[in-house]
Amino acid sequence: MDSSSAIMKGIAREFTRWQAKVEERDIISQIHESILGHILSFLPTMEAVRTSVLSKGWIDVWTSITNLEFNDSVPFSGKKMQKEQYEYFVNKVLLHLGNLSTQSFSLCLTSYHYEPSMVSAWISSILEKGVQKLHIQYADKVHFPSHSLFSCNSLVQLALQMTCSLSIPTFACLPNLQTLSISGIKLVSEFPTYSKDLILSFPLLKVFEAKGCEWSTKQNLCIQAPLLEKFSISVWTSLSNEPCKSSIKIFSPHLTDFSYEGDLEKEIILSNPSSVQNASVVIVIDEDRKENMGKLRFQLQKILTQIREVERLKLLLYKVLVNAADIFTRLPAFGKLTYLQLNEVTGEALLNILHNSPRLDTLVLQNGVFDFNKDASTSTSVPQCFVSSLKAFQFKGFNVREHELLLVKFVMANAAILEDMTICTAFWLQYSDIDMEKVKEQILSLPKCSSSLMILFSQVNGF
Repeated sequence: MDSSSAIMKGIAREFTRWQAKVEERDIISQIHESILGHILSFLPTMEAVRTSVLSKGWIDVWTSITNLEFNDSVPFSGKKMQKEQYEYFVNKVLLHLGNLSTQSFSLCLTSYHYEPSMVSAWISSILEKGVQKLHIQYADKVHFPSHSLFSCNSLVQLALQMTCSLSIPTFACLPNLQTLSISGIKLVSEFPTYSKDLILSFPLLKVFEAKGCEWSTKQNLCIQAPLLEKFSISVWTSLSNEPCKSSIKIFSPHLTDFSYEGDLEKEIILSNPSSVQNASVVIVIDEDRKENMGKLRFQLQKILTQIREVERLKLLLYKVLVNAADIFTRLPAFGKLTYLQLNEVTGEALLNILHNSPRLDTLVLQNGVFDFNKDASTSTSVPQCFVSSLKAFQFKGFNVREHELLLVKFVMANAAILEDMTICTAFWLQYSDIDMEKVKEQILSLPKCSSSLMILFSQVNGF
């Protein structure tokens, strides 16, 4: 026992002696400034800059930070900075930053209105420092330094939510860009009289998203992205006062997800549409453009023809069938389609789509159907998907109208392997005098072609 006690006391003395030596050394001071800067990069930018008051040795450490985040709505020491204070703070940080490349830069300006030239200078400054991830959110108009952007080869991620014009050169290449997201941008040509296509080359780009942008280039815009997997675009001609007949061409052999939202005025051309597996097409037609319905019908058919080999399709039409009930008369065959979601559709159009989708597994009607003719349902042949593949049917926005009940009856009587039918009643029905229990009993008593069919009723309207 005495021997063990002596050993433990000896160990304790050695540990105390070692601890004292460690405390005598200033380990942090021996860490290289660039490493400290990397550590400080995990702090909010304001907090990282505040470390300069710790000691003389820390005065310039923050200048080595590589992740910068500016948000004028975030409080500092418990309260929000005044505009002049914030401008001074951003200018000071950008002026004193070291020569290391900036990994990420986020600028969110939502509290004040700034001089456009000042914001432009901030953006130019960070682009010149070889930033890799850039995110800017600012609602006011600003002159964007387009040349600096297209010269910034270090960019990996780019997200712009701005009200500005972006001048597209005749050719530009961002060799390391992998993700591109723009919103509110007006795209114009740097050389309006140039007669050939404008080319944007993104060798590593995988995701392209553009929402609420104004595509005002007079030339066709070619996006060359051999690794692109997801392409999403929102194009509204109403955003521009000038008619624009140019098209957007996407050269991407590996594109799997395609999303289009707009009024069909600008043509989208896919170089290899057969690779697309998931597609979303949302069309809204303004009343003042309904005289061009023939052209718009042709444009919709062109888009659907391009993506005819998709496996999943969301096709949402707003204000379209009111002016063009025959828009689905010439549909391509969707030989691989397994999932289909529709909102505005007539009974005739629905049957046309079903006949052209022999492998359909799931059908979702977001707002039911406009009509469903009893004679059409009895005279037409049963779609192939009803016989061999349709397993799930969701009827959202069910209003207990006669033609809707006819559709439910038609599906139940002919879908041979249907397993799940979900009927979501419209919200207003809970305030009506309609006896929904009787409606449910009526539906449950209808003939079923599938012995394994389960029917679920829901009061959710599906939105």
